[in-house]
Formats: sequence, structure tokens, C-alpha cells
Amino acid sequence: MKVIVLGAGVVGVASAWFLNRAGHEVTVVERQPAAGLETSFANGGQISVSHAEPWANPAVPAQILKWLGREDAPLLFRLRADSAQWQWGMRFLLECLPSRARRNMIGILRLALYSRALLKALRAETGIHYDHSECGILHFYTDHAQFAAALEAAKLMSEFGCERMPKSPQEIVAIEPTLAHALPRLVGGDYTPADESGDACMFTQKLTALCAARGVNFLYDATIAQLSHHGDRIENVHIRHAAEGARTLAADAYIVALGSYSPLLTRPLGLGLSIYPAKGYSVTIPVTNSAAAPHVSLIDDEYKLVFSRLGERLRVAGTAEFNGYDISVNQLRCDAILHRVAELFPQAGDFGSALRWAGLRPATPSNLPYVSRTPYRNLFLNTGHGTLGWTMACGSGRVLADLVSGREPEIDASAYGFRR
Repeated sequence: MKVIVLGAGVVGVASAWFLNRAGHEVTVVERQPAAGLETSFANGGQISVSHAEPWANPAVPAQILKWLGREDAPLLFRLRADSAQWQWGMRFLLECLPSRARRNMIGILRLALYSRALLKALRAETGIHYDHSECGILHFYTDHAQFAAALEAAKLMSEFGCERMPKSPQEIVAIEPTLAHALPRLVGGDYTPADESGDACMFTQKLTALCAARGVNFLYDATIAQLSHHGDRIENVHIRHAAEGARTLAADAYIVALGSYSPLLTRPLGLGLSIYPAKGYSVTIPVTNSAAAPHVSLIDDEYKLVFSRLGERLRVAGTAEFNGYDISVNQLRCDAILHRVAELFPQAGDFGSALRWAGLRPATPSNLPYVSRTPYRNLFLNTGHGTLGWTMACGSGRVLADLVSGREPEIDASAYGFRR
């Protein structure tokens, strides 16, 4: 079949790869001049199955209240006259119920574990290199109550195949010696040796090159205007190309992989997606003292930050700001991230030369993505992955390719359906 993938982030390109492998003729449409230049550009860099606990969990409402009024709060709602934001927020609170949080965690784990295995297989097959590391991911905690809650979550994850091994403060420092000076503040942690890290943008662009070599067509600088339909089928997609002006493209199947912008395209079709942009921030610090910068990927639970060593760069990312489609960089929030890095790893790098970045994560209230068919017979979704787009990209791409091809996915994909 002829398939058009809308969006060339890590999820869209992974979809193109697996669709091509399934024998389809694939075209990818992207508004940027190259792949991976939006949300995939400078994310946290972690393949973090161990980060499967959804944002919406029983402890979060109280934390949100505690963070109200703090400009540097890890989770910041800037309330707007925006019905989509309020509806999303109400659904988010509903997903905080214990039974829903448990169900959502299991769904996230299933896809994340599958995706991590497929990424390993893809790397072995292609030899693709993207500053990746297989040193695992280490969570560390400075609050006893949060550590106790994490042990419960880790126990549940272990039941479903994600090994999160509890660690004492001394064991944490043995795994990552650069945390030694933080030892007095540590209360415990957990370690997932099978988790990984790597540069998502580099991966996306190198996988794009591999796709192109196999015949996938990439159309850049092309803004997607609308999808036209007749009955229950999409007939074509209208685009505006920077050089060629307005064009219409037709295919047998269409994939929406536009991240936070997906609802804007599907809403005129009567498809309401519960996705709202959650702006995340990152800083990328040139490493000047390799021995003083962490080599193991870290998750700092107190500040909700992730640390990934990408070659001679240290990527630190986190926080979520709900402020519509604003992508401006709030310097205060970046300063807060840099302050925490300097506190933990003061000799690691050139903080003055840090690259500051913000991108929109496509968040669903449950943290479960849409990887599914829609009521339109030839329209499919692969979007809404929140903070785990890099983690879930290969698994989502393979599930999507199976659905388009009329095959049953290798994992139960019912949790990621259009109708939940």
C-alpha cells in the first residue's frame, strides 16, 4: 500500500521504518527542514522503562498544591481560558485514582518493554550509532516517603518484567561514584540495568537516512493544512510546501504522528484526542571533566530531572509546564535545572555554554499513547507518548505497522486504542 506518515519526529520515523519493512511504499511529510527537530531534538535521552509510573498517580494532586505559585515547580499549570486545558486537567485528576494509575502503569510497561527489545534488535541489525549507553538507569531519592512509595511501584513493575532493584545510599554511590558528595542526603534508590540512554535526535536522523536508502520518501518544509474525507475514508492530505506552494497528496493509508499538534489536525474530522502540550525543558552541558560527570543515566526524584551522558555532553531534562502551544524558553526554569546540576556535579562541565531548550511533549491524562485505528478506515494514530516518545518509539512503530498491514500486533495493544 501507499502510506503517508505525517510527522518526522522519532515516532514518525520509527513508523516509517517498520512500515517500509512490512513492504509498504512510504512518504513522510514534515514541516521542518529535517527530521527530529521538534520534540525529539533535545529530550532527556533515556530509554526508561523504569520511568513507567504515570504522572497521574495518587500522590500527585497533593504535590501540585504544594507547588502552586512556584515558578520553578516541576509541574506547573498556567491556567488559561482554554477549554481543552481544563478538560484535560479534569481527566488527569480522574486518572490519579489508584486503580487507574495501576492499569495505566501496566499499559505503559507493556509497550516500553517491547519497544526497548525492538530498539536493541534494530541496533544489532543496522549498527546505528547515536551516542548510546547501556549502563542502565539509576533513580535516587532524598525523601523517605517518596522512596517508600517508589519501592511499591518498583515491586509492581518487577511483577510485569521491569527489574528495578532497590539500592542503599552506599550502593548508589558504588554504581555512580560522582554522587559521592551527595551521600549524606540520599535515603535510597533503585537501579534498572537493562535501561539505556542515547541522543534521540541523532537516532531519528540516522534512521531517516536508513529509511531513505530503502526507498522511503521524505518531504520536508511542508506544512500540513488538512485531511479531506469522503464517508469513512480519508481521500487526501492538503499541504503547503515552502518551494512548491499548495499540494494534495493521496495514499491508501494515513498516519498521524504529529505529537502535540495531532488534535489540531484531527478535530475537524470529529476525532477528539485527549492530548495537551506539556512543555519540557532541557539543558545540554559540554563535559569538560569526564571524571566529574555521571556516566550512568540518572533520575533525580526530588527535582523530577533526568541526566543522560551523551558522549562528551551531559543532557539534563525535566519539568512540565502546561501553557498551551507556547514554546518560548523560560530562563528561570532553565536556571533552576542548571543550579541543580551544579549542586550535584559542580566540576562536570562548562555551565556557561549550556544549550537551553524547550519542547512540547504530547501528554495524555493517562500517559498512554494512541497507537491505533480510528473510525476512518484508513486513518491511524501514533501519537500522545508524553515524556516516553523515545522510549516507546520502536514499539509503537512496529504495532502501528502491524495494524496498517492487517496483522495482529505481537503485544496486546487495546490500551492504546482511540476509544479506551
